[in-house]
Amino acid sequence: MSTYVYGIAASSHPALPEGMGGVGDPPREVRILREGDLAAVVSEAPEGLRPKRKDLLAHQNVLSEAGAAGCVLPMRFGSVAPDDTSITGVLAERAEHYKERLQALDNRVEYNVKANHVEEAVLHQVMAESPDIRGLAEANRQAGGGSYDDKIRLGELVAAAVKAREADDGAAVQRALEPSADDVSAGPESTGWLANVSFLVDRDSAESFLAAVEQLRKDMPHLEVRVNGPLPPYSFVEPGPAEPAGTVASGADTGAG
Repeated sequence: MSTYVYGIAASSHPALPEGMGGVGDPPREVRILREGDLAAVVSEAPEGLRPKRKDLLAHQNVLSEAGAAGCVLPMRFGSVAPDDTSITGVLAERAEHYKERLQALDNRVEYNVKANHVEEAVLHQVMAESPDIRGLAEANRQAGGGSYDDKIRLGELVAAAVKAREADDGAAVQRALEPSADDVSAGPESTGWLANVSFLVDRDSAESFLAAVEQLRKDMPHLEVRVNGPLPPYSFVEPGPAEPAGTVASGADTGAG
């Protein structure tokens, strides 16, 4: 039976609630597998596992429960090893790397912040800030809507101004929040959001970080700002060395969930 890996922790990590379920149908019982100073949070790996909502949530719930009791390096969904021995071999080989990451991320969580423009508000702002756009819009209005070419030109000017604001506002979001965080990790740009940034935050400073988010919303009301967290620090776990032959589980190479 292959072994599913949720995360890596110190061997001193407190035990999980008895009978706690993980991925699979029925849910496989979660357990702690120890090797030296390290431990892995694991269960049996169900056959034919796919990233369905139920199992993605189960993976997340195990990490949340384990992370509430101490630092856990989260593995991405679907990390599977041939057996327990393969996992203990990885823990032994990568011991120094994992111990350094556990120390660096101890008592820290991730908050992912996404932002986008409120369309009507940003169009109003663009009009207010650009004399050229205001002048052309007024000329078109007085001309009963303007010619086809004038309408196209106005649309192009507005689109370019909004695009420029996206870049500026995305940078402003990060600048406003990074003083309240210990580290920052920018997400992929092609997400449909003008800002998609993860922040590493000390648990004890979480209220201050969330207060900074609320202040950002007040200072930039033309933005829609969404916060997801606290999460395991997916974006701040660096991949380890190459895994031993025969091991399917990928080090601490995670996704953002």
